[in-house]
Amino acid sequence: MVEASMFEAKTQLSNLVKRAQRGEKIVLTSGRNRTPVAEIVALKPAKKRTLGLFSQPGFEIPADFDELPESEMKAWRGESE
Repeated sequence: MVEASMFEAKTQLSNLVKRAQRGEKIVLTSGRNRTPVAEIVALKPAKKRTLGLFSQPGFEIPADFDELPESEMKAWRGESE
């Protein structure tokens, strides 16, 4: 459990929210005797995201992915055949 004063919460809010998303319990306190007054709770745990084809099993980038035929290279360079 993490305790943070109201001042600390104002200056560290984004960090405290990230910690709550990871499952930590965040309690906000007030006053000199640090009385607990509120709690920061994540609505949903953060999930790891994978994008597009990389999430498909067995997806591989071909070995010649970044190679172009010589005729296309000449076209890109503005050379005529």
